[in-house]
Amino acid sequence: MFGFFKSLATLASVTAAFAADPAPGLTVHEWGTFTTVAAEDGSSEPWISLERPADLPCFVNHLAAQCVKCGANRVRMETPVVYFYSSQPVTASVHVDLPSGLITEWYPQATVKSSLSPGYTYGGDGNIEWSHVQIVPGADMAYRNGGDSSHYYAARETDSAPLRVGNEPEKVLFYRGIANFEVPVQARFLVNGQLQVRNTGKDPLEFAVVFENRSGRIGYQILRNFQGEAAVDSPDLNASVDSVQEELRQALVAAGLYPKEAAAMVATWSDSWFDEGMRIFYAMPRRIVDNELPIRINPKPETLERVFVGRIEVLSPAMHETVAAALASGDTKVLSRCSRFLRPWLEEIRHSRGLRISPAAAAYMLEAEKALTQGATAPCRAEPAFLPTEQH
Repeated sequence: MFGFFKSLATLASVTAAFAADPAPGLTVHEWGTFTTVAAEDGSSEPWISLERPADLPCFVNHLAAQCVKCGANRVRMETPVVYFYSSQPVTASVHVDLPSGLITEWYPQATVKSSLSPGYTYGGDGNIEWSHVQIVPGADMAYRNGGDSSHYYAARETDSAPLRVGNEPEKVLFYRGIANFEVPVQARFLVNGQLQVRNTGKDPLEFAVVFENRSGRIGYQILRNFQGEAAVDSPDLNASVDSVQEELRQALVAAGLYPKEAAAMVATWSDSWFDEGMRIFYAMPRRIVDNELPIRINPKPETLERVFVGRIEVLSPAMHETVAAALASGDTKVLSRCSRFLRPWLEEIRHSRGLRISPAAAAYMLEAEKALTQGATAPCRAEPAFLPTEQH
């Protein structure tokens, strides 16, 4: 009953926030990714990565010094970024709720609330708020750079307005999190070798892409306006990464992003999305995004687009064979390449007859788990540069 009234309160707060007249000329666009791992039955498996997040600049804020991502969660909410477009200076507040999880990283500085239980078991009711975002179109700003090659910076390559939060200039509002809601797509292999893809939600999916990279050979199939279920053969491995990237850029623009935003999103994930393995990308229905990640912006924008991609990592027969062989032989190079999804995949591979885990593979996984809880963010090699800008 408490949850019912809590849901009503959340709905009321969102409704109140959007009841006022919109700010003339203010447009807000957001993109992000919800990453899950498919279990053998097709559902989303709670999972832990054996790979520390290493793709963020050193200046990005983290929830805590402890390993907040060492607990098993169904969903990794990865790199939502919020863009603002306005013909005149505006000061806005932005509040985002994550009822089923935690906000774990963010930039610029913000107020973050999360419920953290002992033993890496996470409660919900996480949220983040930027209370004073100065939108300064045309301002000449230099944005912070940590002296690294992080994909974070690709998100800045758009025509959106510069922002300032406190003394931190930026092109986007950035945040990440972990959550435990059910995504609307399930994927499992049938006994005949086909991949069964099911849309369990009420809304059709504008697009879904079944993608495979097998030792550098690329293949994909596209499902459009997808409802119900489909049995999909493994893609013919005769395509290119460039072609699937272009398909995704076009799909993201059709979903509501500007072309440069779509290009920035694909560039941000150019390695992770298209490396070896099999996965499904799909357009997360807006209704689910708004329900699982409510956002309040004051003043209300005239236009608000939220385009999120669901990503499901699937253990294909080819990858199953590759990982099982690496576990048996102790090929740590292969295990390292698979480290992000190695732990959930191991639960499936354990069922294989004759599976052997070599001492070298066991030692590698043990050291990887230890490394998750050790170490700290490296200091920035480059100090932030702030160019003089007009104050509004």
